[in-house]
Parts: sequence; C-alpha cells; structure tokens
Amino acid sequence: MAIKISGNTVIDDSQNISVSGNATANSFVGDGSNLTNLPGGGNVTEATASGTLADGSTVVVNADGTVSVAAQTGSASPSAGSPVTFEASRIEANAATYDSTNNRVVIVYKDYFNSFYGTAVVGTVSGTSISFGTPVVYQYANFSFPAIAYDSTNDRVVITYMDSGNSNYATAIVGDVDPSNNSITFGTKIAYNSARSDYTRATFDSTNGKVVFTYMDTGNNSYGTARVGEINPSNNSITFGSEVVFNSADSAYIGATFDSTSGKVVIGFASRYSPHRGRAVVGEVSGTSISFGTPVIFDSTSRTEYAEPAYDSSTDRIVIAYRDGNNTERGTAVVGEVSGTSISFGTPQVFDSNTIYTPSTVYDSVNQKVVIGYSDSGNSSSGTAIIATVYPSNNNITFGSPTTFTPGGATYISGAYDSANKRIVFAYMDDPWGSTFHGKAVVYAVNTISTNLTSENYIGISNGAYSDGQTATIQLIGSVDDAQSSLTPGQKYYVQDNGTLAESGSVFAGTAVSSTSLVVKS
Repeated sequence: MAIKISGNTVIDDSQNISVSGNATANSFVGDGSNLTNLPGGGNVTEATASGTLADGSTVVVNADGTVSVAAQTGSASPSAGSPVTFEASRIEANAATYDSTNNRVVIVYKDYFNSFYGTAVVGTVSGTSISFGTPVVYQYANFSFPAIAYDSTNDRVVITYMDSGNSNYATAIVGDVDPSNNSITFGTKIAYNSARSDYTRATFDSTNGKVVFTYMDTGNNSYGTARVGEINPSNNSITFGSEVVFNSADSAYIGATFDSTSGKVVIGFASRYSPHRGRAVVGEVSGTSISFGTPVIFDSTSRTEYAEPAYDSSTDRIVIAYRDGNNTERGTAVVGEVSGTSISFGTPQVFDSNTIYTPSTVYDSVNQKVVIGYSDSGNSSSGTAIIATVYPSNNNITFGSPTTFTPGGATYISGAYDSANKRIVFAYMDDPWGSTFHGKAVVYAVNTISTNLTSENYIGISNGAYSDGQTATIQLIGSVDDAQSSLTPGQKYYVQDNGTLAESGSVFAGTAVSSTSLVVKS
C-alpha cells in the first residue's frame, strides 16, 4: 500500500514499515489476516449472567434479558419405571386411553379369573410410576376385542367390544372418570351391530366431536364396516348413525386413528385370506354419517397381521406398525400421507428382525416421536419399545434402538400417551409363557435432548469468565475473539445446538456466529 502526502508518493508498495512506538491511522485497507497480537474487540454489550459463563463460551439471551451458555439438556436414552400391577390375577386382551380433562389413564381388560368379565381401572401417573384405583366391572359376560377411546368434547371414555354374552354383537358403553378417587362409572351398554362383530375398534374425531366405531361384520360377508356414534354426557348414553362399509371384502386386524390436520379418520386392516395384503382407507365424518375413499395397499408383499396406526401431528403423517407374515413375522412400519379421502405410502421399513406380537403405536406430541410397543420373541418375549422418526419429504421412517420395559415376558400390549406428564403408559399381560399372567403397566419416557438455542436468541461470545449474577461483557456477532482455539482465521462458523462451533454439517437452524466470518487471533 502506497502512502502519499499532498498527492506525492512518499512510501511505495514495495516497502515495509516498522514502527517501534504507536502508529495512528484513520482507516485500514486489507483483510488483516496476517495481523497478530490483536486484542479482543468489536461491538460488545453487558448483561447479567444466568449461570456460569466460561471465557469464549457461546451465549444466548434469555426472555428476561439475562444471558446463558448455549447448551443441550436432557438425555437421548429412553427410560421406563418399574412395572405396577393393576390386576393381581390373570388378564387377557386389554386396551388403554388417556383422559386429558382429568389427567388419568384408563385401562380395560378381560379378567380371566372373574368369569372373563370386562373390567376397567383408572391410573394416575407420577414421575416414572403409576397408581391405580379399584377395578370396576362394565361387562358381566365374556367378550373379545376390547378397544377404548376418549371423547374430549364430552369428557367421556367409550369402550367397544364383541359381546360374547349377547350373540357376539358389537357393543359400546360410555364411562365417566372421577379423578378424586380414580374411579369410573358407566352408562348402559348398547349393541350397535346385530351380528357377530370381530376386531372392534374406536377412535375419536375431534373435528366433529364424534366417535367412529369400526369392525368386521360377519353378518355381511365379513366386510369392514363403520358407524359414527354421538355421546350424550348427561346420561352416559350413545346414539349411532347408519352402518357404512369401508371395504367390501374380508377385513380383519383392524386399527384406527384420527388425522387432526385433515380432519379424517384412517383405518388400517388386512384380509385373513391370501394374499393378506395390508390396506388403509380414509373416512370423512359428516353429522352421524361417514364416507370413505378407496382402500390402498400399504405393503404389496406382506401378509399383514395387526395394523396399528397412529397420527404424527408434527409431520402430518400416519404411521402403521404391523407384523409381516411373509418376512418371518418381523416388526414393520410404513408412513402414509392423507390427501382428501385417499392415502399414499412410502417404503415399509423393518424395526425388529425378530417375530413380534401385539404392536401398539403411540404418538408422543411433546417430543414429536412415534413410539411402537410390542412383544419381542427374540428377547424372551419382553415388552419392548422403539422410537421412530418420520421424514415427510419422502414418507420414510427410521428407528432408534429397541428398549426393554419389562423384566420378563409380556403380551397384549396397549399404549396411551399422558400429555400432562409427557409419558407413555404401556399396559400388558405379564409373563405370558410363565404362570402369573397378571395385568401390569409401566411408565415410559422418550427423553429427547433439547437445546436453549434458537435462530433468534444467539447473541455472541463471552469475553471472560463470569459467575451467576455477575455483569458479563459479551462480544457481539462479528467481533474479534481470542478465547477460541483450533479455528481458522477468516472462516465462517456456526453455533450448534450444544453450543460448540462448526464450519458446516450439523448446525442448529443455520445460526451463524457472523454474517461473513468469525475472525480469531492467529
């Protein structure tokens, strides 16, 4: 750089300047990449430290104006509490739901040593445990295929089942939970199909405030059939619209869920006869009626057994878990996307290479994860859960590592998500190949890692070490910093969700330390 005085060059570009004292200039031209021994500088601000700040730590500003270290909290490992017995004798089929008004879990089951009666019990989650009230009988006869749903519009649970004491008719009964003592009272049961009705299921349509009942109607060629029910909470009764066929062929292994974004019901099912293909169909409720699109095959190669769907509201996708009988009965799941009254699917993915039994698919709305509970024959039939991540861009799904939530074997697994406590409750029959067969439940936590960093709250780098409550000096974005190590001068860096810096790759919301570059001392 040439230096001129009154237009005359006094020092040309080929000369170097060495100053032993101080040199003052109004401006500097160049990138400064070869300058050394620079102090920390640039724009700074002062704020009160919330927690300890290390020199050079990346810092976020909190809602109250204090500053904290950008960091992650929590654990990536799921956990389960100790199993709790809700029925100290043999049970068989069971189902569970969550009453979000009273913050209670309701489990229904067949009490084997009490004449196979249908029984319900109410549980309260606390931390990693659950406590129960006294079981209440709602069906004084044998029965099969219990299912339960919670109607948040009317604050009632509704149970459906095949009533063996009444010619195997499809039957429903409404229950009212009392949270003060974990009890439940019932209205009068009502048969809503006067023929044998297998695979009875119920799901709540929160858009229309109705319950949709589904079943295999053996009185009509085993067709897949649905009816819409409307609960009257004043007397715990229920009335029904007309029967509507959703599949004019043999329809077994029925499961149902509600897509709250599209306002549609999604039913999964499969035929008991060759080729046993798993299918799904979309239904739309209007008043007390329902209309359906065309059933769609979700796995063209499988012999589907069980078809348990759940709705992932964070990705607006349906996840169906099932056992693939044509692939050594492995646990498999597939992602579906609803459009109108149709549904399309991605590629099925195996989540457990062993034979599985009684899968239950649950959505954790806080951690935004789908969790599949099942009995794993490859691990002594232990109750097992696996966390799934849905990718809506290509309707794909990936899985974490399976986690055992029972010390021994388990079957008849059903799950419900307690949104108040951010926990899943799995109910099951204990020790299916042993001698107890007791009804038990366990509280399961997904435990995802979270971060306090967002794309808006990153502020800069701590210019020193400060303790909680001290006034900290923070070098703002674009400053020169001397506390970082192993960084390349002139390189652009990003803050990751654990507070560290990276040139690229795993970054949190693209949060840049500088809009151009972070300059560090060489």
